[in-house]
Amino acid sequence: MKIAIIIGTRPEIIKMAPVIDEIKKRNIEFSMIHTGQHYDHEMSNQFFLDLELPEPHFNIGVGSGSHADQTSEMMKGIEEVLKKEKPDLVMVQGDTNAVLSGSLVASKLHIPVGHVEAGLRSFDKTMPEEINRMVADVCSEIYYVPTEESAINLISEGINPKKVFITGNTVVDACLRNLKIAEKRGKGNSIIPEAENIITLTMHRAENVDDFERLNSIVQALIELDEFTIIFPIHPRTRKNLEKFGLYSRLMDTSHIKLIKPAGYLDFLLLLSKSHIILTDSGGLQEEAITLNVPCLTLRYNTERPETVHAGGNILVGAQKEKIIKAARKINEDKQAREKMKNAPNPYGDGKSSQKLLDVTLKQFNEGKLTIKPPEDIMGSFNRKLEVINEEITVLEFEKSRNALLRLVYDEGEPQFPHPGLNLYNKVVLFDEYL
Repeated sequence: MKIAIIIGTRPEIIKMAPVIDEIKKRNIEFSMIHTGQHYDHEMSNQFFLDLELPEPHFNIGVGSGSHADQTSEMMKGIEEVLKKEKPDLVMVQGDTNAVLSGSLVASKLHIPVGHVEAGLRSFDKTMPEEINRMVADVCSEIYYVPTEESAINLISEGINPKKVFITGNTVVDACLRNLKIAEKRGKGNSIIPEAENIITLTMHRAENVDDFERLNSIVQALIELDEFTIIFPIHPRTRKNLEKFGLYSRLMDTSHIKLIKPAGYLDFLLLLSKSHIILTDSGGLQEEAITLNVPCLTLRYNTERPETVHAGGNILVGAQKEKIIKAARKINEDKQAREKMKNAPNPYGDGKSSQKLLDVTLKQFNEGKLTIKPPEDIMGSFNRKLEVINEEITVLEFEKSRNALLRLVYDEGEPQFPHPGLNLYNKVVLFDEYL
């Protein structure tokens, strides 16, 4: 088997690192295609060395540009490489323009796509990431989903549940893997202050940093939270807008807020692990926070990581000053509330997602299920039905007895993924019965 891995941004590389480790461990042939969507020092060869990863086999080097410019250049470069490499599977991760481009090109070339972290939905189509992940899921043949909630998103959209595999999220594997590297190398010491109540802040989303009302509200909350030491690795776009709105100098003049340059990944990971609270509008940091047992406050009104909220490790505070302050102080002053957030169960697994991901990939490949071919049989008809099951029968037994594909199970109104061994007694099922 030969796998092509497409990456383009720092989070993709981080989350695919343990997958690459597992691929190498199993001696599977692979090639790594770097689109070059990020082109700063952190995305240079040094970043791969820091994470103890091999350098990419191909670098398309698209750099910055509009979504259309980036996507078109990526598609041309990826197509050229895939035609030469002829992989059996293309793996993409997440929701970037690299994911969009790689998925489209591979599917057009009839190469199966495996989407790592499939099924996430914010239900906000103003986010470019939402469009990217939805298109990638349409193009994919195998879905590695982090949670049952993500799996239900997919099968509710009509994806065949036989192609959906709940593997957990490789972010857990990556955090555990890379924190060891950071600690081994003594990373982070230069940016971690001698303070107990550290809030690590990141903020970069357009809906926050391009809107004066929201940005000003967040800044006022930061200024009032003077019982904390706030470490703010500031994104260039965020700094530019803070300066434009006249807010940057206010932060600079506030002694408990430390504005620093964007930190290296290993430095930043160690900072996160030492933090009292993580305050962010990043999707990935919501996952890392619950993995590192650090309470998270999310500066957004929705999230494609709702599992972190349901588990109790994350609170959506939007850009509302009073809500941000109230939540941060409750975590600081209410020991029971803080411990509950710190000990929230991790919905993304036990750090073995990469192993599970490769297990299902090899099984599907060896069974001949990772192929894209024109249909050889005349299309059969089916009836889509909704029934209440009044007998002791599993999903697998039901499908065999009814010549059916079971899509969704409802238990007291709550949707469930149709695991083969799930007992269907007294449950409502949605299924396709073939004639």
